[in-house]
Amino acid sequence: MAKKRKHEEASEEGPKKDEAAPERPKRTLTAWKSEQPEKQSDAPVFRNKEKVLITCSRRIISRYRHLMLNVVALLPHSKKDNKVESEDSKGATLNELVEFRNCTYCLFFECRKQKDLYLWMARSPDGPSVKFLVNAVHTMEELKLTGNHLKGSRPILTFSSNFDKEPRWMLIKEMITQIFGTPKDHRKAKPFHDHIFAFSIVDNHIWFRNFQVSVPHNETDKMDRGGLDKMTLIEVGPRFCLNPIKIFGGSFGGPTLYSNPLYISPNQIRAMEKRKKAGKYVKKVKAKTRRKMHELENPLEPDEFADLWKE
Repeated sequence: MAKKRKHEEASEEGPKKDEAAPERPKRTLTAWKSEQPEKQSDAPVFRNKEKVLITCSRRIISRYRHLMLNVVALLPHSKKDNKVESEDSKGATLNELVEFRNCTYCLFFECRKQKDLYLWMARSPDGPSVKFLVNAVHTMEELKLTGNHLKGSRPILTFSSNFDKEPRWMLIKEMITQIFGTPKDHRKAKPFHDHIFAFSIVDNHIWFRNFQVSVPHNETDKMDRGGLDKMTLIEVGPRFCLNPIKIFGGSFGGPTLYSNPLYISPNQIRAMEKRKKAGKYVKKVKAKTRRKMHELENPLEPDEFADLWKE
């Protein structure tokens, strides 16, 4: 018989895998997941944690209190506190409150004589701080404008070109930006912009306006991105005017960095008006005196028929 051929033994090991090829990442419900951690940059990530404490003095009138509440509603990163007595030692009290409430800035509405409203913008505890006289106050409830925007949305801050001309305006602009700018990813803030805070300088006064960004569109006809021609601004309120008085190096005090030479206190204005009214009265008295002297110097001639009908 013929001998059977010996078959070559097949190798039990299959084809060798390429060890250099990377392993396929695991698949999850959302996407492919790689086990290798992402490389993180060594540079620290900046996170804005600005918080503003808003309070007022005692014996404040309702008009100014409503303005304060409007500002609180516009700033989702603000905290409201109890009233503080308006005294010389209010700076130390407010600094303690700011530190206790874990804030960095303070807006203090100070009312004097139930007529004049002063606004303090201060960074605690190292300063600087700015003192303003508030004029032309109009609250949201008083204006009754048609504008309306979502509560808690982030504003767009706009400044006039005058803020970049002098150092004092540049300092005030930076403080306003840090106070009125809502931090990104704040827990009470909405992640979009639908209104504008406009700050403009006219006659050395800062005028504040709040506008809603209105975009007219329907479900069938939506506006394309960047179509600024169709956007309109509708005023919401409130309105007020800030007259800067002094800029201090510390928080609620310290060395005076700037003093407004054109500032006239409301007490002086009221005193001047009283003097004008007093001047009118003095003129009337002098006129009466002159009239009497004229009558004495120029007496009337006696009338023949004056005593005719007395008999």
